[in-house]
Formats: sequence, C-alpha cells, structure tokens
Amino acid sequence: MIKNMRIETKRLIIRPYIKNDLEECFQLMQNEELFNYLDMHVMPFDEYKKLFSWLIGCYNVNFDKDFKYSFNIILKETGKHIGWCGIGGLCFDHALKEIYYLIGRDYWGNGYAGEASKAMLDFGFNKMNLEEIVAVVKPENIASKKVIEKLGLRYQYTIKGLSKEFDWNNGELFYSLKRCDYLQVEKQ
Repeated sequence: MIKNMRIETKRLIIRPYIKNDLEECFQLMQNEELFNYLDMHVMPFDEYKKLFSWLIGCYNVNFDKDFKYSFNIILKETGKHIGWCGIGGLCFDHALKEIYYLIGRDYWGNGYAGEASKAMLDFGFNKMNLEEIVAVVKPENIASKKVIEKLGLRYQYTIKGLSKEFDWNNGELFYSLKRCDYLQVEKQ
C-alpha cells in the first residue's frame, strides 16, 4: 500500500507525507525561484494546507486507478525535508504516468534530483509494474533535462496543440522510457 511505502537510497529517504510534515514542507516552498519552470506559485499557508491535504488523500487511490502520488524527500544525514518527488497521471493525459520532482534551492547541485527520480523509476517499473514512464520539461530547464536524460528517458517530441487549459505545457519537451528498455539496462 502506498501509505506504507518507504524507499531508502544512499543519501535519501522517500516516503509519503504525514500531517506533521506540513510546516517544514510549506517553508521549503516559499522560494519563488523554485517555480521558474513549474505551473505553480508560492502559496499562502491556507492554500498550501489544502494542497497538502489533497496530496495525503491521494494515497487512498490504488495503482489501477487514476493516481497522482507525491512523496517527501528527506536527507538521511540530517532528517531534513529537502524536496518532493512523485509519479502519477500527466495533467493533460492521465493515461500516461510521469515522474516529477522538486529540490529546495539550498540543495541544488548535489545530485538529489537524479537520486530521487531513479528511485521513482525503480518503484514505477518494479513495484507498480508500469509499462511506460514519461517526463516533461521546459526546454530552458537545462538541469532537469540532464537529469531526465541521464535516467535513460528519451526525447520523443515537443508538445504543441494542447487546449488553453493546458497551454503551460505547450512547448515542453516530452520524454519517455518503456519498462522493457529500463529492465534491459538494469540487467547490465
């Protein structure tokens, strides 16, 4: 069950949010620089609290439904919340499952995004048995493009022609990785 999921990497613990995480997570999300490439913004506490409750509520949705799971990334060494990562339906096509992440500004440049995203790929392919995982990224977000490509996701096309509701995604680069290709590389 997702509520009990816990992934440990060399330096990170990735686990579902709990109510006690709210304040620390809110504080991390107060840096406007984090939202340069996201269709989000710095939120007041009440708005963030609603989002946070929704995120926790998503853990009640099973893998075989339209899920969107976001997880807390904690630095093992300090126990500090440093960001989030997740896996779930792509906003403009819920049949496609994407990986996503955000690392707090103070923690950039340490490889945490790649480490957490690799854990999400493993989880998605090996525990959830997904057949394909995708990622989308703004072309100017060079750091995230490098993370995505290093994980083995391959560029497919530039997104265009989406309705006004999803206009933010027009112009993003679309990457994907099939389960069979991932497992083949993991065997080597």
